[in-house]
Amino acid sequence: MKKETIGYFILISLALTAITGICFSPPIQQDEDYHLFSDKDELLGVSNFWNVISNLPFLIIGALGILKLKHLKKSHAQYVLFFSSICFVGIGSAYYHLNPTTETLVWDRLPMSLAFMTLFSLIISEFIHEKAGKLLLAPLLLLGILSIAVWLIFNDLRFYALVQFYPMLAIPAILIHFKSDNTTGKAYWLLLLAYILAKLMEHFDQEVHTQLKVISGHSLKHFTAAIGVYAITRNIIKQPEGVIKQVTGSALKS
Repeated sequence: MKKETIGYFILISLALTAITGICFSPPIQQDEDYHLFSDKDELLGVSNFWNVISNLPFLIIGALGILKLKHLKKSHAQYVLFFSSICFVGIGSAYYHLNPTTETLVWDRLPMSLAFMTLFSLIISEFIHEKAGKLLLAPLLLLGILSIAVWLIFNDLRFYALVQFYPMLAIPAILIHFKSDNTTGKAYWLLLLAYILAKLMEHFDQEVHTQLKVISGHSLKHFTAAIGVYAITRNIIKQPEGVIKQVTGSALKS
């Protein structure tokens, strides 16, 4: 059996398992204790200073990615949307952490859901089939927006969890079973590693703060996730323009 066939089987199986699990699990309501972060220090007149300022790397790295693409004669819409979403992640998350409430959390999660969906579309284009990834971009973005709408209307995070975690489960299967003509996938593996470390930092927010004193796990989560995004940005910067143009204009092997 070809690796690609196995890859398709794994992706479909993961999707069916995830959707079934979401459908048969009870609603996941927003825990109001989620907003009680360990670090509440005010510095330079900024509330929750480190949780706010640690979002600056997202803005810088997102802008760096956009600037690199700006010099190309033919920009890749998926890259532009991805790096734009990353910029808005930095802005939205900083806004949320200035005053952490469920109402402000919307502006943190919305750009994140768009970034996850755009990244998934981008990886499909690069490793499975270029046109398929582009065609899936709009439906995936719509799913990301709907996941936020479902959470706000029904106070149910199951759909948002699906949007966030399915791509992170599917991406390793894609990297293992499909081949790109233009990248080794190393940057995406680094992104996945950074994502896992970031989630650990988030989970052990208080414990990390207790040990390090000056900074909390949640603040380090932002820095760690930004490093993962930078791996993607650096991968683009290192490529000659001709390679990126080829990605934008020619079909990849499936």
